[in-house]
Amino acid sequence: MTSASLPHISELGNLSDTGKSALLDLLFEPSAEIHQTLIPVIKSREFASYSEFIEACRESFLSLASKSTAASPDPRLLSILGSHPRLGAKKVESEQSAAEQAKLGGESEILARLNRDYEERFPGLRYVAFVNGRGRPEIMEDMKARMDRSDFNKEVDTALQAMCDIAKDRASKLPVQATGQAGTNL
Repeated sequence: MTSASLPHISELGNLSDTGKSALLDLLFEPSAEIHQTLIPVIKSREFASYSEFIEACRESFLSLASKSTAASPDPRLLSILGSHPRLGAKKVESEQSAAEQAKLGGESEILARLNRDYEERFPGLRYVAFVNGRGRPEIMEDMKARMDRSDFNKEVDTALQAMCDIAKDRASKLPVQATGQAGTNL
């Protein structure tokens, strides 16, 4: 999807549901649960910027997270967090995630073990981090620190914040179409 672009922020409400889903796939990850959770956010009001829109998405995610506990995690929340590929995974569906993880290289045995350890510590969750140019050693140290913290609720909040930071970064890097051209490249 090398010609991917975002519709002008004023055009979000005019997108078809398919267009809204494609937009969410660009900003977040392909996920039916993300679509189900965030399409109502797009329909709820007009936004002045992508940053404002993504903040409204984060609030929607946090509302869902507030109904989830380690003992009884919300399946929709787990699906949303699970939409992100494992760090260093060999097969990454999203072109954006593949590019963002390129600096980390392929999955090493150590990173694969850390992913397994993380998912054992936090059943149903997947480690999500805004890589933002950090190398493998820094990311693995962050992963270990988050496992040592061993707090499900903080981990969910951290992962959701990372998802939104990633979305804001993606939005800042994608070209925005002129008003009235919504959906031409989605």
